[in-house]
Amino acid sequence: METRGSAWQVFRAFFVLGLTSFGGPIAHLGYFRDAFVEKRKWLSDRAYADLVALCQLLPGPASSQVGMALGLQRAGYAGMFAAWFAFTMPSAVLMVGFAYGLEYFAVDPQAGWVLGLKAAAVAVVA
Repeated sequence: METRGSAWQVFRAFFVLGLTSFGGPIAHLGYFRDAFVEKRKWLSDRAYADLVALCQLLPGPASSQVGMALGLQRAGYAGMFAAWFAFTMPSAVLMVGFAYGLEYFAVDPQAGWVLGLKAAAVAVVA
């Protein structure tokens, strides 16, 4: 099992997940396990379970904490920042772009299809 890597390696791994992972924190934890325990073998299943258990005790979203801890373990503080930024950035950019698009095209925020997207987002996260 490899123990060290670069922040760039962490960024690439988390960026792919940030582009393709949908759902809430529980889904993210599953994606992380598949990517970092099963495929990349960055840590053992036992170590991952211990990390998730620890992060469940801390306030805040466990998936964000687990992601940052994986980055920290892999590539230090630069890896921690890379994991957080790469996983969070794609959805943040998409949300900001969508909001500006609604304003640019003068879409009524109470339009049926917008309300439908909001309901679907809540359902996916839940």
